[in-house]
Amino acid sequence: MLNRQRPGSVRTGAYCRARQRLPGAVVADLTRYLGHTLAEEVPSAWIWQGRPIKLIDGTTVSMPDTPENQRRFPQQDSQKPGLGFPVARLVAIMDLSSGAVLNAAIGPVKGKGTGEHALLREMLDTFDAGDIVIADRYFPSYALIAELKARGVDVVMRQHFGRKTDFQTGKTLGDRDHIATWQKPKTRHTWMSREAFDALPETLPVRELAAGNRVIVTTLCSSKQAPRQQIQALYRARWQIELSFRDIKTTLGMEVLRCKTPAMVEKEVWVYLLAYNLIRRVMAHSSQWADCLPQHVSFKHTVQLFRHIAARSPLTEDEHQSIMRQITMIRVGQRPNRLEPRAIKRRPRPQRLLQMPRHEAREQIRQHGHPEKLK
Repeated sequence: MLNRQRPGSVRTGAYCRARQRLPGAVVADLTRYLGHTLAEEVPSAWIWQGRPIKLIDGTTVSMPDTPENQRRFPQQDSQKPGLGFPVARLVAIMDLSSGAVLNAAIGPVKGKGTGEHALLREMLDTFDAGDIVIADRYFPSYALIAELKARGVDVVMRQHFGRKTDFQTGKTLGDRDHIATWQKPKTRHTWMSREAFDALPETLPVRELAAGNRVIVTTLCSSKQAPRQQIQALYRARWQIELSFRDIKTTLGMEVLRCKTPAMVEKEVWVYLLAYNLIRRVMAHSSQWADCLPQHVSFKHTVQLFRHIAARSPLTEDEHQSIMRQITMIRVGQRPNRLEPRAIKRRPRPQRLLQMPRHEAREQIRQHGHPEKLK
């Protein structure tokens, strides 16, 4: 029977043409829909005081060095022309309980209006009243906190390095824990309209508290409803988005993209995020079945079993439960206070660095041969 079937083509041209016709907006909308659906399905026991917690952070991805990509996502100024690679900035909003990506924005890393704040402003409608937003010290600006507070959203962020904290002022709540009154900036940012700037409140009450060698700012100003220990635990949960970016970029392979045009690059990013949300959905369902948290389940282990599921579907009920059990069998250690240097121990191989465009290097090799190997 199999011998009479026409063998399939090994060429990928048809797949690439079909991928080009796939609307990028459809993939993005599907990713957002899946993320919000997953966040709404989490058990109440996974939510802090009945309030959804959303994480914000940014990262970068590299891509092939094509003229189209360079125009849309130009390389860093420190790199010489022909030696660097285009780089895109990605800012994501994730749900802490499920780990799902709720929204994302993509842009270049340099130029006016390309920072993480600018990309985040495109996604403010992702937040709902009652949410708690956790972010690092790049985000706690007066305008952003005021905008989120007007939407009924509270924040827990690390104090910006440009703002000084004086615990001798304000209303004291405890040792190095007080409510400070922030004053409205005197100058308007260029990206902000005059109407938006005038609508900002003249003052903003913000709680500042010390946690080790850092200062945390939050709009959760009640020390009874939000004790210091809980605020510290909330901020430590911010690390989950760093781990999620590692899962997407390293485990799934998004760190270096392969598409050669900006439209396909953005589509490729959304496909990675969609795949990530699908895996997170499997992890969430398995965690509910095993009565544990998704943060305790291994993402990479789930990816391996996810491929096994796709190859064997449809599954019987017994096979489904067996896979659920296998997914939650390997647990991830919880080390909230772990400290690691941002450095690697293993040295790369001593290869020469390309210091001129590749076509010029080829021409030199044709004329003079390969340079001597590094000793």
